[in-house]
Amino acid sequence: MNLFPKSDHCCNYEINEQSKIYGKHFVNPFENNIFASEKDEGSRRYRFLFCSIETNMIEKSVLIQLAEEHLKDSPNYLVDVLIGSGNNIIIEIDNDKGVDIENCVALSRYIESNLDRDLEDFELTVTSAGLTSPLKTARQYKKFEGKDIEVLSKNGIKYKGVLKTSNENGFTITITKKVKPEGAKRKVDQDEEINFEYEEIKYTKYLIRF
Repeated sequence: MNLFPKSDHCCNYEINEQSKIYGKHFVNPFENNIFASEKDEGSRRYRFLFCSIETNMIEKSVLIQLAEEHLKDSPNYLVDVLIGSGNNIIIEIDNDKGVDIENCVALSRYIESNLDRDLEDFELTVTSAGLTSPLKTARQYKKFEGKDIEVLSKNGIKYKGVLKTSNENGFTITITKKVKPEGAKRKVDQDEEINFEYEEIKYTKYLIRF
């Protein structure tokens, strides 16, 4: 009994009916992403095996190298490289004064020209880091010195203050607290500096005030 027409597609099915097995098998050229499903109809049970092709993943280190090669003589710098399923690539860049769309287009073309789509299918997006995106590099922290920021530490405490200084290891913020000096009738503003190492925080964001 043939339920399906003859095909070159990857499939494998079996029919069990009253202890009789009718089967037709095609050679499966793929080893990855195989899953099975069964469907009962009366006394018949249909079992299907499906498979899909797994796309070759592009190495993140290759993308970082290409991006840094292109950006080395420009005011732009690499912030992050993200690779999602199906080689969906997002590359974030930044600039101390702001990124132009032409910069994103130029980097996108450079990377595409150095990758072989016949070997690695991919979707590439080059974008600038948004104002509300978390800071990810020491150079970004340097860019926002003197600005209001929000910091969430890994122990769950949130701070809002001014980014005072930063370096390769961490940064310092100045927060303003209301305190009541001894003998005073009212609370007054008092500045306090808090030091962070990058590994201690969950995120730091530029705080937009209206």
